Amino acid sequence: MVIRKEDAVTHLIIKRVAVLGAGVMGAQIAGHLANAGIGVDLFDLPGPQDDHNQTVKTALQRLKKLEPAPLADASVLGHIRPCNFDDHLPRLQESQLIIEAVAERMDIKRTLYAKIAAYCSASVWIASNTSGLSVRALAGEIPPALRPRFCGMHFFNPPRYMSLVELIPATETLPDGLDALESWLTRTLGKSVIRAKDTPNFIANRIGVFSLLATMEHTQRLGLGLDTVDALTGPRIGRPKSACYRTVDVVGIDTLAHVVRTKQEQLTADPWHPLFKLPSWIEQLIKDGALGQKTGRGLYRKEGREILVLEPTTGMYRKVDQTIDPEVEKILALRHPAEKFQAMLRCPHPQAQLLWSIFRDVFHYSAVHLQEIADNARDLDLAMRWGFGWSQGPFELWQAGGWTAITQAIEQDVSAGKTLVAVPLPDWCRDPARDGVHSPQGSWAPSAHSNRPRSSLPVYRRQLFPELLIGEQERHEAAPISQTAGETIFQNKEVRLWRLPQADERIGILSFNSPMHSVGDEVLSGMMTSISMAESDLDGLVLWHEPPFCVGANLKLVAQACKAGEFDRLEKIVAQFQAASQALKYCRVPTIAAVQGLALGGGCEFLMHAQQRVMHLESYVGLVEAGVGLIPAGGGCKEFVVRAADWAEQGPTPAEVFPFIQKIFTTVAMAKVAKSSLQASSLGFAKPQDVTVFHPQELLYAALRTARQRADIGAPPPIPRPVPVSGRTGIANLSLMLVNMHEGKMISDHDYKVAHAVATALCGGDIDAGTMVDEQWLIRLERQLFMDLLKTPETQARIEHMLATGKPLRN
Repeated sequence: MVIRKEDAVTHLIIKRVAVLGAGVMGAQIAGHLANAGIGVDLFDLPGPQDDHNQTVKTALQRLKKLEPAPLADASVLGHIRPCNFDDHLPRLQESQLIIEAVAERMDIKRTLYAKIAAYCSASVWIASNTSGLSVRALAGEIPPALRPRFCGMHFFNPPRYMSLVELIPATETLPDGLDALESWLTRTLGKSVIRAKDTPNFIANRIGVFSLLATMEHTQRLGLGLDTVDALTGPRIGRPKSACYRTVDVVGIDTLAHVVRTKQEQLTADPWHPLFKLPSWIEQLIKDGALGQKTGRGLYRKEGREILVLEPTTGMYRKVDQTIDPEVEKILALRHPAEKFQAMLRCPHPQAQLLWSIFRDVFHYSAVHLQEIADNARDLDLAMRWGFGWSQGPFELWQAGGWTAITQAIEQDVSAGKTLVAVPLPDWCRDPARDGVHSPQGSWAPSAHSNRPRSSLPVYRRQLFPELLIGEQERHEAAPISQTAGETIFQNKEVRLWRLPQADERIGILSFNSPMHSVGDEVLSGMMTSISMAESDLDGLVLWHEPPFCVGANLKLVAQACKAGEFDRLEKIVAQFQAASQALKYCRVPTIAAVQGLALGGGCEFLMHAQQRVMHLESYVGLVEAGVGLIPAGGGCKEFVVRAADWAEQGPTPAEVFPFIQKIFTTVAMAKVAKSSLQASSLGFAKPQDVTVFHPQELLYAALRTARQRADIGAPPPIPRPVPVSGRTGIANLSLMLVNMHEGKMISDHDYKVAHAVATALCGGDIDAGTMVDEQWLIRLERQLFMDLLKTPETQARIEHMLATGKPLRN
């Protein structure tokens, strides 16, 4: 293993990782390592005699079918080498990191550690993905020479999408090495790392499962339905859509039972220990094999299109009823947390009392256990954001709701016997001078009796705007960074050109401020002005703002103009859109699209026209205009024709572009959306030399650095040139496929018309195959085809339906 020293922090060079265990977590961890381009040896028990690697191969095939997809692109499976414990243990010597992800049983892990010890190199790091076993006890099962490079590395499921990794040192773990692992996880895998103490269930599961059990307790006490509780405890209070009971069904009731049993066995000294049990009706579901989503029945059941919910008192299922009391709905609609909590306390309705009870109990539990499980309040809050998808952690919500008022309310409930246990809050909570635990200077660390500043590891310098908690923020919480940070150079209603002097004062940042960053008149005119200013006054331009990147044209404005018959105006806007795309492509200084989230329609066209793309892995990119009965007309069709010519030039027959056009046609006509930056490259929206960033907070840093590098080497814009097209021969070939689909009733008359327009735009129109055309020819063609479709009643109906329902209309 190569180790570098950078700013006094060791930097690991990890080229190959061994993952031990090809179960649900092990296989998905291997998949995400492969997403990052890291070589992986995935181990499991040997399979049948004729193929000892069958167990792992089956697990890898399963990865292709899982949703949400663990693999950013199917091609990354090539980075994973199937292995088994009988034949391939010597391969461990090739790895710089070994991640153990076998079953959560000490005896199984002990046997495995004894088996691998002789094959571990002197410099390898070994990490257990245990979700709650003692890391110190696990370290005791490996030879003393390996213990300084052993730790817990707890990923959350699914590993590709869940940001949190809890890093847990054992007694002898090297501190510098842990810093290096944290840096590697952050930069290479895009993980948000929290250092947890070696206590059962660590931080996120300790608090999250407690919250779930407390909610169950109060559901039963207040006589509320499971569906009502889910309606209350999801997005309305900043929690995931699956809320409480749907989460149990998704995770698996048997899995929850295992976690709860672990808490029962390992947390006997916890004052809340009597709570660590499941209701008898859940135990009955387990006996009946009703384990949730994986068995088709659990707390919810689907019958046809109807969702039914369990009534615990009868054991029968009934129709879901998520009615919220009007007074409680008003409380939840209050903007200020302090007003909301006071209203909950005053309201006698069981729904309001449920909400106050679960908030109070999580605040109470978190405060009592903070010093035991975490270094500081920030770590606990961020663990709940990143590991459980809460929009705010317990302490920041307590602080936002008025620290003193909520502290007094908790103490009153403790005195009145209303809390789950009669345990007082720690003394630091009741300090009269305290108004919270988070400030811009740091967060409360009970063991140090002071505020702990954020980590100073160099990797975090790449996060120009780290995710901040309530109380850490000096700027207004609701104001987007892209509209408030740095120095404004130019601004209109929907576009801001600005710079960040501490990063690079000569690189401009172009940000949209329209709804969902959609494109209208103001965005287009602002882009043209900003590009012109960048050419005259700056060294480069980065198109960046908070996700989504851009959802395309403002359909509402398009629909209104269609109703008013303003087609001449709409055509001028389309021409302006095309001009903005071309200006982005041929700008005399480097233009970089920094992409995260949705980049659809016109947003996809903008990123295609930028001179380079820096994309977060979770970028979802596509030309989706066909879904509303249109074709791409912001230069998207033109740009694909140019790229097809580029691809053809790399082959033996440069003039034969049709094989490439055929693949592009399927992508555009079917409105395919790439589900990652890697897929965006495979589908041709991005290019192989583009950059993928794994941590979202590093995206702007990487884009600014890329712009600076291109500026420093004098990277020129592309040179316009004529390209060969497939012409009427290509249109005829694509039309033949469409005719067959139409006759087979797979597509409607209007589907045929839209797809034929796509074929015409991509083939360069009704001209001879091999004709050389320039970009302006292709731009005029796509614009005319777009306008012809826009004037049809069918396309206008599709636009209206999309606006009304968010779903495509097939007419």
